[in-house]
Amino acid sequence: MIKILTTRTVLKKFPQGQGRSLRSFLKDRPLEYGYAILELLFYVVFFSILSLVVINAMITMARVFRETAVYGELGQNGVIVERIVREIRQSYDINSISASDLVLNSTDAVGANKTVRFLLSGTNLQFFENAIFIGNLNTPNIIVTGLTFTQITTVKSKAVKVALSFRSSNDKLNRVQNFYDTIVLRGGY
Repeated sequence: MIKILTTRTVLKKFPQGQGRSLRSFLKDRPLEYGYAILELLFYVVFFSILSLVVINAMITMARVFRETAVYGELGQNGVIVERIVREIRQSYDINSISASDLVLNSTDAVGANKTVRFLLSGTNLQFFENAIFIGNLNTPNIIVTGLTFTQITTVKSKAVKVALSFRSSNDKLNRVQNFYDTIVLRGGY
């Protein structure tokens, strides 16, 4: 803290008659002018470096957040695969099958017959129940890049091999996540 000495302050400290004059006091006292130019340059450089470090950390955190969001979106695709697996496993017969379209004969919770259909339409995986469109299984920011259904028939059972590929529309690297599963229909195991 810089103190500015006034004449009144100096005179209070050194009243007249104590042998020391005001001139000798001011002569012996070191001069306080404020910051030196080197100190000022040091602080400017220090704060510049500090701000660069903080900005770099913020950019890194934003990149990590974006990556985490993309992995979270791709991880949600496991729910879609689980839905397909559950519907195939609960079905008792395959009505029709092609590379990107699967129609299954199944029963609902009370035992009534129903049909379940999975259809790749563009980049969306659509779900139908009793020929009524229920909705897309993928979210708008998830793009289905590939879907293949393959029927496997043995003497005792039927199964469906599913190959499904997804990517996130938010991913700048366009990474694709693949899921593969083979599911045996109900009564075949």
